[in-house]
Amino acid sequence: MSTPCPPGPRLPRLVQTLLYATARPRLLTAMSARYGEVFTLRLLPPYAEQLVVFSRPEHIREVFAGDPADMHAGEGNRVLGAVMGEHSVLLTDEAEHARARRLLMPAFAASALRGYRGLVEQIAAEHVDSWTPGATLHTLDRMNELTLEVIMRVVFGVRDPGRRELFAPRLRRIVNINPIMLFGMIWPRLQELGPWRRMRANQDALSELLYGEITRRRADPDPEGADVLSRLLAVGAGQDATDVPLSDAELRDQLVTLLLAGHETTASALSWAFHELAADPVIQDRARRAALDGDDKYLEAVLKESMRRRTVIGGAGRKLTREMTIGDWTLPGGTVVSTSILLAHRNAERHPDPERFSPERFLDGSVAPNTWLPFGGGVRRCIGAGFSLMEGTVVLREVLSRYTLSLPPGVGEEKVRIRNITHVPAGGAQVVLTARPRDDASAGPVREVSPTHT
Repeated sequence: MSTPCPPGPRLPRLVQTLLYATARPRLLTAMSARYGEVFTLRLLPPYAEQLVVFSRPEHIREVFAGDPADMHAGEGNRVLGAVMGEHSVLLTDEAEHARARRLLMPAFAASALRGYRGLVEQIAAEHVDSWTPGATLHTLDRMNELTLEVIMRVVFGVRDPGRRELFAPRLRRIVNINPIMLFGMIWPRLQELGPWRRMRANQDALSELLYGEITRRRADPDPEGADVLSRLLAVGAGQDATDVPLSDAELRDQLVTLLLAGHETTASALSWAFHELAADPVIQDRARRAALDGDDKYLEAVLKESMRRRTVIGGAGRKLTREMTIGDWTLPGGTVVSTSILLAHRNAERHPDPERFSPERFLDGSVAPNTWLPFGGGVRRCIGAGFSLMEGTVVLREVLSRYTLSLPPGVGEEKVRIRNITHVPAGGAQVVLTARPRDDASAGPVREVSPTHT
């Protein structure tokens, strides 16, 4: 017989909310061990007041295959609404979401990705050129810088270094939001206090910069513009003239969404990958050979395994608009269901020896559907998934073809820290760089490395 909600902890809502905001991996792992693959958390806004967590593949499949009218992903992910904006493709539902997704998708099609790849390779090479052999590299910081420039040049289309210098500090501050800051969404008075006031002022300043860029580009469009913003500005002027052009507000919200969804997640995934490779010389050696041989398939497997073992986004939420049955549970309308990416990735039945870093999982066909979910699934699957994998593969190849990575003395397993909604390496995933010998097999010429910053 079904009950309204699965069991869950009896801790006060405030305690559960604070644990969910600041120690989510430990909380979810502990609750899964105690209650099984379905349990309920009771949280305070801006999180769901009643969050039912699922991690079985068949339950995840039900959620991802559900009718978008019955399961509102936008309402289930409101925690970043104040940052991304009301028009964000992540925060809208039904017809509005379908329109936004349809207009964004061509900018991330396979043909578009091929056009972006050369610029991503150039940016990766420029950044790796600045690294110093023998230095200890804080990879999270360096990947944040690299992927931020990719966003500014490939997505925003900001080519002028002076304008990028205006954008960069504003963008960094948006990415580096502490999860506690999100509570300012529900208590407006907090926005009058120091850190929340500064957060709002930064968002206003970034919006002003973005609106200025949009106005400038509308007035002087680049006929050969291949960046994402150029493609979005062209909506309604191309083959399908029936498309209503995106408003300035829509463009602003989608650009900020692409920043948060495409910059932070890829930077974190790459820093985790470098940590795992530095900790396992055998896998790193195979990855280096793949980099030298142009074997992107293996490098992509390295990135995918990093995303599995070191999950960057913990889950995907859907708010039920009516009473629904998922698995054996009949849940009332208004319930938010979460497909736990983190728990699905750690399940030993679906991923044998889940704590072992093994890219081969993604080469031997052993990863089953609905068990690897870093980009979500269904009609809400991340539209930038292909871009993220392309960018990550390019960066891995650039670094591994030029350096051997090792962990600094005394550094062991990297712990997790939550930054906004992402899981990042608490210590920054530091690695020591050793320049690859010039006579390494299959090696091409080694670039001269300028000893600037690390």
